[in-house]
Amino acid sequence: MENRKLKNSELDRKSIEEFKKAEKTPIIVVLDNIRSLNNIGSVFRSADAFLIEKIYLCGITAQPPHKDIQKTALGATETVAWEYSENTIDVIEKLKNEEIKIFSIEQAEGSVMLNDFKAQPGEKIAVIFGNEIKGVQQEVVSASDGIIEIPQLGTKHSLNISVSVGVVLWDLFSKISQNKREQSYMNH
Repeated sequence: MENRKLKNSELDRKSIEEFKKAEKTPIIVVLDNIRSLNNIGSVFRSADAFLIEKIYLCGITAQPPHKDIQKTALGATETVAWEYSENTIDVIEKLKNEEIKIFSIEQAEGSVMLNDFKAQPGEKIAVIFGNEIKGVQQEVVSASDGIIEIPQLGTKHSLNISVSVGVVLWDLFSKISQNKREQSYMNH
């Protein structure tokens, strides 16, 4: 049989313990007032897929354990580190004190298109995703080091937040992985 689909047992996935010990991708996800429990679960699942360091759940964003989060997270709440904060600005200040660069994923003046964004080698970044209706709060956008925008060519104003997270994490993961390969090549 050509191109036989692999069975789950053939995928060589990490155990929970292996995941927790693994070197993480230097990305932190911040969820700013996300309403949908299914979206939150999907974010955990994407964060697990790309070995994301941590998720901050802020404001009205629900926290695990919750059956509707679990339904889409499929166990990723057990692997990805997370923390709750009532106020997104408090998280931004904490991360800035740790010299982490903060980027809101939003449509705003001065934004950089995701395809044009350059991940700096060795830099840890945090990406903030906003509410399904209102987006990232203006005060949060203003407190960010930059704004990354996902190009939109159709009639809709935005993607679903869980899709946005998947697109952004894949793009950043790819760029960070490329930087690592280039650094490794130059060091040999």
